[in-house]
Amino acid sequence: SRAVLGPMIREYIISEAMYGLKIPTTRSLAVVKTEEDIFRHKIQKGAVLTRIASSHIRFGTFQYASQFGGEKALKELADYTIKRHYPSIENDENKYLNLLNEVIKSHAYLVAKWQSVGFIHGVMNTDNMTISGETIDYGPCAFMDEYNENTVFSSIDTQGRYSYKNQPIMAEWNLCRFAETLLPLINKNQDEAIKIAQDAISNFTELYYLNWMSNMRAKLGLFNEEAQDKAIIEDLLNMMEKYKEDFTNTFRNLTLNEFEDKEMYKSEEFKNWYKLWKERINRQNQSSDLIHELMKSSNPAVIPRNHRVEEVIDAADRGDFDKMKKLIEVLSKPYEYSKEQEEYSKLPKPSSCPYRTYCGT
Repeated sequence: SRAVLGPMIREYIISEAMYGLKIPTTRSLAVVKTEEDIFRHKIQKGAVLTRIASSHIRFGTFQYASQFGGEKALKELADYTIKRHYPSIENDENKYLNLLNEVIKSHAYLVAKWQSVGFIHGVMNTDNMTISGETIDYGPCAFMDEYNENTVFSSIDTQGRYSYKNQPIMAEWNLCRFAETLLPLINKNQDEAIKIAQDAISNFTELYYLNWMSNMRAKLGLFNEEAQDKAIIEDLLNMMEKYKEDFTNTFRNLTLNEFEDKEMYKSEEFKNWYKLWKERINRQNQSSDLIHELMKSSNPAVIPRNHRVEEVIDAADRGDFDKMKKLIEVLSKPYEYSKEQEEYSKLPKPSSCPYRTYCGT
């Protein structure tokens, strides 16, 4: 169906922000108004987004080929995909199994990156996940402000299927659907093919966890691994949830070692955690400058805050694109920690209404 201006601008802003955050993503070349009036929850202006990517091959593309094209079309698609995205496996004995393995690895990496910046995609169906491992389809997405693992923004996700905490689970579910399409190529014996694919899929959880731990260690300035790292990370997240603290700004404050006059930072709980964290950091054979640089490069000073995105969309509806240009400029260097970014790191005013996003098509 037809798209409207607001969600297309949202994708333009957030896909460019993700690029700045160094997270694999499709990008937006242009948003063009069509001047059509389109009815959603209100009358809105129509728009067309031009999206660019290393390819637009999705899990759903394989489902379509499997369902309607048969094994011949499926094999042609798989061969083309391997040649385009994973040429190093082209001559492997079971290149179709290795295609599955490569896609599993790319999505374990991708979703762990999402989690590390508080990004919530909002509509993780099989048609919204790319074989290349790039983020695609930003319609109802948003970034968390206050940390809560159950956070949902999409107006249609009433059951929390695509909540922040469920994103790794949904990625694995989608990978299972992708694996199903490859079964006839992996092994002619269906039972054997199912077993091989299940073994491959079973690696996702550990791969995701290793990526997530690596990201979270970096956010806390940790270069090496110790057994209690998971507890240190989870204790901080639990505190953030308990005290309703902002996800991005908590890590920004830790990076700068500057803490606001807030309940969490004044609590004995935080003081005890901070002491343990500093002891853990000091056990590393790394200079304070290197630790600070690792944290700066892992914790963005600025994200596309929902209220800022809405301001830009409202201005664009009036024909004013200056706010959009300024926001995109600020988001292009999220790890810079410049004075200019401070205004954009401020939280929205408290509201009794939860923030909701819409697909727009």
